[in-house]
Amino acid sequence: MAVSGSPRNPLVLLGPQRRPGLDKIIAGLQLSGPFATITAGWQERELADDELDEHLGGRATNLALWSRRQDVLDRDPDFAAAHRRRSVELTDLQELYLIGVRHTSRALTELRSQTERSERAKRFAVSDGEEVLRSLDQRHLERVREINATFYAATRPHEHPLIAAHRAEVAQLLTAAEAVVLAGGHVGELLDALHLFNVVPAGLDRLPVIAWSAGAMVLTERVVLFNDNASRGPRAPEVYDDGLGLLPGVVVLPSARQRLRMQETARMGLLARRFAPAVCVPLDPGARVQLEADGSLPGDAPVIDESGVASTFEAVSSAGAVNG
Repeated sequence: MAVSGSPRNPLVLLGPQRRPGLDKIIAGLQLSGPFATITAGWQERELADDELDEHLGGRATNLALWSRRQDVLDRDPDFAAAHRRRSVELTDLQELYLIGVRHTSRALTELRSQTERSERAKRFAVSDGEEVLRSLDQRHLERVREINATFYAATRPHEHPLIAAHRAEVAQLLTAAEAVVLAGGHVGELLDALHLFNVVPAGLDRLPVIAWSAGAMVLTERVVLFNDNASRGPRAPEVYDDGLGLLPGVVVLPSARQRLRMQETARMGLLARRFAPAVCVPLDPGARVQLEADGSLPGDAPVIDESGVASTFEAVSSAGAVNG
């Protein structure tokens, strides 16, 4: 098993920053700034970033992507109307997809509970159910891509003077930055703003990146939402959208021990198998995962193996090589 990309500048994934230690991480990476910060996931609180700036030595410039997007939606009524229509369609698609995911997940729980059935027959049935779940995920993601592609083809954001001006300013700020710090918050708002202002081609893919929570999630190829401990009861993990693709072969799970029933190995094993060959990487408070120079995960990166047990990337890779 290998999870790697092309050689790149340092990419560091962190657990939730309830007690920020960015100053130490920055020092360890020998970065002095200036830094471009992205806090669009904080929404209205986007620019309440004094503490973040302090940890970056006062050398941070917030790209203000959420505020820029709001400016576009306020001042460009045609684009705003199209944006609202797409949001409604994506919400409907997500909620209908979740009905299928919930029913399939419940069926798998029932199949696993059939203790009086032959193990071979039960194994076949469970395998078929898991394949249905993966098919639902894949088809849903394809339809999300189709809706997004239709939206961008119809609106042609680069032809809107206001959007083009914001994109140029964002690119200029990234050109001046030594590294990017990508915070968490609302993953949907964050991802939408990143796409609208073309942040990857504008420079995110060439700079060192330090990211946590939703900021780490959006770097992946596929954003997965999850919460076993939601107030209304467990939610089956759900595919949300394509990420930025800077972290291939990885599903990031922030605050995993708080939001997942890690002790339920059957549930965790299904999670790992469902998204394989990508590996599920839990990022709890205090976690730090720095990718290798070739873009691969380090051997000590925490992962959930396909039996549902907390392990390391090295152990899972070794087992995969042996089994293969």
